[in-house]
Amino acid sequence: MDIRGKVAIVTGGASGIGAGLAKRFADDGARGVVVADMNLERAQSVAREIGAVAVAMHCDVSREADIQALVAATRERFGQVDAYISNAGILGKMGGFELEDALWDKMWQVHGMAHVWAARAVVPEMVERGEGFFLVTASAAGLLNIVESAPYGVTKHAALAFAEWLRIAYGRRGVRVSCLCPQSVQTDMVTGDAGSAGYDGILSTAQVAQEVVDTMRNEHFLVLPHPQVIDYFRAKGQDYDRWIGGMQKLHARHASGT
Repeated sequence: MDIRGKVAIVTGGASGIGAGLAKRFADDGARGVVVADMNLERAQSVAREIGAVAVAMHCDVSREADIQALVAATRERFGQVDAYISNAGILGKMGGFELEDALWDKMWQVHGMAHVWAARAVVPEMVERGEGFFLVTASAAGLLNIVESAPYGVTKHAALAFAEWLRIAYGRRGVRVSCLCPQSVQTDMVTGDAGSAGYDGILSTAQVAQEVVDTMRNEHFLVLPHPQVIDYFRAKGQDYDRWIGGMQKLHARHASGT
């Protein structure tokens, strides 16, 4: 899809990857860009920076009612939703199964059900028109894993699985579905050297936006700003036990702080 003349919703749009995508869509000639975020003040700042084609809207993606209201308000202002960028995400605390259920539940909502609720809100109209684009931000953790955080790695796997299903079910009905799987990107979620996710370098949001735009045009499923990720994914598929052994070593280094 060429975003020129189209309307896009970007969740998590107040900062990081979301803000980078919102700005890029406007630069590429989008007719409307909705910068959606829980932090309305920051979203408004991004929208002002973009200009007249952008509008900021509050949205907590862990609530289906908020997503439905976001889509309804976008339709009222711009007429339709051509592209939905389901990008909002949270990092939470580092750890494993010992972490509290409240954190696990929030991760399931934001990284899992938010994509389901968004698809429920916009995919039927895309099918009716025979055209639309839906992006899920899953991170490389969805394809691989991440040693620092079990909730993050597990729920990002769910995000990838839903994106796959959506592409399988609707990819031949006019809905182009892609899944964004970067390693570390320079956002508010990144601190220090970014841990295991920063192994292959920390990219700018502009670099990620370029990869997304390219993928929208070529209609590939995976968006891989870090090209090394596909090699890791292939190694995982070719020898799962060996790959897990390598990840165990990485986990041990992380646990020891070396």
